[in-house]
Amino acid sequence: MAETMRALVKAQAGPGLEMQRVPIPEPGPFEVLIRVKATAICGTDRHIYHWNPWAAGRIKPPLIVGHEVCGHVAKVGSNVTLLKVGDFISAESHIPCTVCPVCRNGQQHICANLKILGVDTPGTYAEYAVIPEVVAWKNDPDLDPAMAAIMEPLGNAVYTALVEPIAGKSVAIFGDGPAGLNAVAVARAAGAGTIYQVGMVPFLLNLGQRLGSDAAYNITEPGTDVVGAILAATGGVGVDVVLEMSGAQQAITQGLQVLRKGGRFSAFGLPDKPVLIDLNNGVIFKGARILGINGRLLWETWFQMAGLLRSGKLDPSPVVTHRIALDDFEKGFAALDSADRTAAKVVMFPDPQDI
Repeated sequence: MAETMRALVKAQAGPGLEMQRVPIPEPGPFEVLIRVKATAICGTDRHIYHWNPWAAGRIKPPLIVGHEVCGHVAKVGSNVTLLKVGDFISAESHIPCTVCPVCRNGQQHICANLKILGVDTPGTYAEYAVIPEVVAWKNDPDLDPAMAAIMEPLGNAVYTALVEPIAGKSVAIFGDGPAGLNAVAVARAAGAGTIYQVGMVPFLLNLGQRLGSDAAYNITEPGTDVVGAILAATGGVGVDVVLEMSGAQQAITQGLQVLRKGGRFSAFGLPDKPVLIDLNNGVIFKGARILGINGRLLWETWFQMAGLLRSGKLDPSPVVTHRIALDDFEKGFAALDSADRTAAKVVMFPDPQDI
């Protein structure tokens, strides 16, 4: 094995990433080294790339970024017991301490000492990456690498949608980015009734209909009355379930307005700043349940996700619109930032021959 590798590094404060040659990391006793097969661009990575206020306050350069990944185990630490060289794995990006009171209450995904791969620890935009064994998920060896690379964000949608039963229920999904699109696919695979999707990019809303939404509402089109349309479609009752995947104030407001009395509101999208809600009419008088969704349940969500994929009922492959070489990362970020966006999920491959 070579001693150095190519890696995308946030070298200093400010926009952009740099391709650098850095030493191949050595796994610790409870870690594995993987040869990265594929790694995907996440909204978090875009924040780091553009160096928004969150990134400026959280990221400590220099740092290899990236956290959505799959690869083959190349080396195992001395105390690794569940994995062997050659295993095909994906990574859970939430690294728990396993011993805090939160972890010991079965909530490792929100560990009190939580670290995030590619944010608090070196990430996966590289030829090789070190992953703690505790967050490695062994995949079926024949799983498409692009699908294996997006297991982590797909898990967000699985947890958001299936935190409570959804079969037969009417669902409104706010957001048409990859999270919202995956939520459409998951809701349809899990037997949801009517699915309404709200967004602002025609290409992505059309993609959502391919994945299973029954109606799409584009908030940028003049005269679009999302609340009126969904209430009319549900006979004035509202939907059983709202999946909020955007974090936008308008989406949160409208989501609570279209939620029926006694309904469930899954809050996954991250607002840029504090939001206002009509607590009286949107929550209290409705007897609504607002469930905060952070990451994925370890490992319940992953078992659900793997089972849905194996069944063939869940096929998120249309969400992956771009497969590019890691060296072409600038093109990937540009596609996601384009005003006439036709990109959903961009998956990057360190070895172009793997595309």
